[in-house]
Amino acid sequence: MLESAQAMATVAVKDLAKAGKFYEGTLGLERLEQQEEEALVFQAGASKLLVYRSQFAGTNEATAVTWNVGKDVDGMVRKLAGKGVRFEHYDLPGGVREGDVHVFGDLRTAWFKDPDGNIHSLVNE
Repeated sequence: MLESAQAMATVAVKDLAKAGKFYEGTLGLERLEQQEEEALVFQAGASKLLVYRSQFAGTNEATAVTWNVGKDVDGMVRKLAGKGVRFEHYDLPGGVREGDVHVFGDLRTAWFKDPDGNIHSLVNE
């Protein structure tokens, strides 16, 4: 049924202007459209990211968006940290931490939050 449909990541935020500055300025995404004061759509690789206003913003305590950045997770972490992004550290079984990067065998990942507390991860897959 949905095997050929494109999926879009969707992130709830409280302050659309602040979120726009973060996603466009800090993360470097291209803004494709703004739907009045309710939503922004960004290009994210071959996908799109919908950022919309909601009173429930930041209430998800799990990863909202995973970014596949290829082999250079460490380089991406350095670039984002240079723009002021703070990375989260978790004690997870089977993993070790190398600075801000969590390592699980061949998997390298790092987590950060947007201004509303939505959790994003960078992975090398």
